[in-house]
Amino acid sequence: MDNRIRSLSMEHITKRFPGVLASDDISINVGEGEVLALVGENGAGKTTLMNILMGLYQPDEGRILINGEVVKFRGPEDAFRAGLGMVHQTYMLVPNMTVTENVALGYRNAGKKRFDMKAIRSHIEEVSERYGLKVNPDAYIWQLSVGEQQKVELVKTLCLGARFLILDEPTSALTPQEVDELIVLLHRMTKELSIIFISHKLQEVKALSNKVTILRHGKVVFSGNTDDYSSQEIAAKMTGHEIVLPKNAGEAKSGETVLSIENAVVMSDRKIPALNGLNLEVRAGEIVGLAGVSGNGQRELAEVINGLRKVESGRIVFFGNDIANLSPRAIIDAGMGYIPEERNTEGIVPPFSIKENFVLKDISSDLFSSKGFVNGKKIDNTAERLVKRFDVRCPGIETAAGSLSGGNIQKVILAREIERKPKFLVAVYPTRGLDMGAVEFIHSELLKIRESGIGILLISEELDEIMNLSDRIAVIYKGVIQKVLKKSEATRERLGILMAGVKEE
Repeated sequence: MDNRIRSLSMEHITKRFPGVLASDDISINVGEGEVLALVGENGAGKTTLMNILMGLYQPDEGRILINGEVVKFRGPEDAFRAGLGMVHQTYMLVPNMTVTENVALGYRNAGKKRFDMKAIRSHIEEVSERYGLKVNPDAYIWQLSVGEQQKVELVKTLCLGARFLILDEPTSALTPQEVDELIVLLHRMTKELSIIFISHKLQEVKALSNKVTILRHGKVVFSGNTDDYSSQEIAAKMTGHEIVLPKNAGEAKSGETVLSIENAVVMSDRKIPALNGLNLEVRAGEIVGLAGVSGNGQRELAEVINGLRKVESGRIVFFGNDIANLSPRAIIDAGMGYIPEERNTEGIVPPFSIKENFVLKDISSDLFSSKGFVNGKKIDNTAERLVKRFDVRCPGIETAAGSLSGGNIQKVILAREIERKPKFLVAVYPTRGLDMGAVEFIHSELLKIRESGIGILLISEELDEIMNLSDRIAVIYKGVIQKVLKKSEATRERLGILMAGVKEE
């Protein structure tokens, strides 16, 4: 029996939320073996449209057709049964369950009534090996890095037998090497299935897709063949203006050392060393980029600096004072700024409003309180100004932060941390999930902070980002700094070799 999806269409889809027209008469079509890139600025409606396709939302108007026949999905289980699979930007995983248990949960949600855990575990190993997405079936999700969790999502979707893949920012947590491997894999998979690919990384859009559709404010503003347009042209059509990412062209201000990590030993959640005698220095007025494959201690380093994880031994000297194992509140008060890796669980309080999230760290300060009373007008004015300056797409400042798109949540966090004017900033994947226009803006802001004399530790897996912004680049491997290079010494090839653990002579 031929159960392939030869064509999928969404016709005249309209979806309204209170105060927002999220999808405005959108029509798209994907043929057999095609890859459609769906691009647009943060809040343009891409994820909402795909959630409609997967049955998570019901459209107010319009219809979905598979192989020319109208279908109606009452929920994700109907979409699974029809052969659709989606890897979400926000991972749909249960943290206190194992990889195998999460895949089993997916089986249950997909309507599969008979399964056993041994068979599922074996299937995970088979799929992992076949596609080069190796995961430990027995690991708990909370023990895994963001990049590893992304792999679990891909494996889970493939295990469910998807014949049409929807990928929402699937490479946002992968290394350049892993991205290249994934693109090769997806190209091979188009012999068996079709793909809708949501991404802000236009080089990946060019490398993977046949067609591109651009959304802006919930409407289709452009559709065409990907090969007919350059990345720059696509970016200009997304934003309405030419995008030029800024670069760190000036000489570093050789200020005093403001952050010094000395022989730090830190345990991972699995109770094995995540940092194993790590040494690193950052001076005032410089950006030090930390490059490394996901899971080599980056998350643990950011957490110990900010008091969220215990230091077993070693020192963290911040402006002359050892802050190792101090409370997060004490470290915030010392002048530390922090853009965390997990924006939904560490960066915001999802049920709180946007304005409340803007002032989370300073609500009791003289800025927003007086004699125990909160200055609501000052908070509102600050929130309105930050929403406008950082172009946070939202119905209003009273909107729950957790209801925003991933990129707009990231803007809320960035706005809060930059507005606080910290003495130092730890930025972990600061542009993950942001569109090119937002990346341009954030890179400019980071360079302005550097110019003001503030030191920045930039943790990123985007080598172009690290190479464009950093004064020096430190490469981490298995919890140890392999080498620190000046920006003039760094190439993608050299960094890639060091990231793989190969030591230079």
